[in-house]
Amino acid sequence: MWHDIIDLRNFYQSRGGRIAQRLLRREVRRIWPRIGPTETLLGLGYATPFLRPFLGEAGRVIAAMPAPQGGHVWPHEGPNLVTLVEEAELPYPDQSIDRLLMVHALEFAPAAQTLLRECWRVLRPSGRLVVVVPNRRGIWARVDRTPFGHGHPFSTGQLTRLLRNAMFVTGAPETALFAPPAERGLFLRLAGPIEHFGRRWLPAVGGVVVIEAQKQVYAATPPGGRRAPARLAVRSRARGPGPRRARPRSAIDEIAKGERQR
Repeated sequence: MWHDIIDLRNFYQSRGGRIAQRLLRREVRRIWPRIGPTETLLGLGYATPFLRPFLGEAGRVIAAMPAPQGGHVWPHEGPNLVTLVEEAELPYPDQSIDRLLMVHALEFAPAAQTLLRECWRVLRPSGRLVVVVPNRRGIWARVDRTPFGHGHPFSTGQLTRLLRNAMFVTGAPETALFAPPAERGLFLRLAGPIEHFGRRWLPAVGGVVVIEAQKQVYAATPPGGRRAPARLAVRSRARGPGPRRARPRSAIDEIAKGERQR
């Protein structure tokens, strides 16, 4: 069941949500230090808190929000870049997206594999995908005051296998959000140092898993179809007085011979 858009927006407008946004933006920027001016970036789920740094950098930025979740206008200071979509049928042509950032999406999708195959379809052959999901081993998945406490959490191994089954080549998974979710107090003031300590010494207990994957095309089978059957090349018999090469007798020839002898 998808998280409601109002709850998502309210979380990122809170003090704890703004700190989580800053820390996750830093992680996404570390993975993608730069996006080219000719590239198209698609944010899927509720990715708008992490798309703003790319507005003046990428050639085109799009925010796709699943219809069951709901949506709102973004950004407020310019033309609206948000569209409502059906996650099983993204309204974008094949191979039209260079980068795809998925946040608050995979853990809520009724059919995660279908969603990932749609992402595979719209990405270019060299396209890259960054997925952010709640960490099954982290404390954020156990606290329902935040969006990361809802939906289906993943371990790093589960997420890696899911992406590989959807024909993505995955990088090394990372974790983030090591400070416990809080609205006030010491944990908020020390969120930066706790993040640095957790990344170095306790990477398994981060609140979210972040992983980059690249579209794999060399082993692809057309979606919904079968590989084309091998075709038999039939050679016509040589004409003229020249010698003919003996042809091995097949099972079909044996059947035809038997029919002629009857």
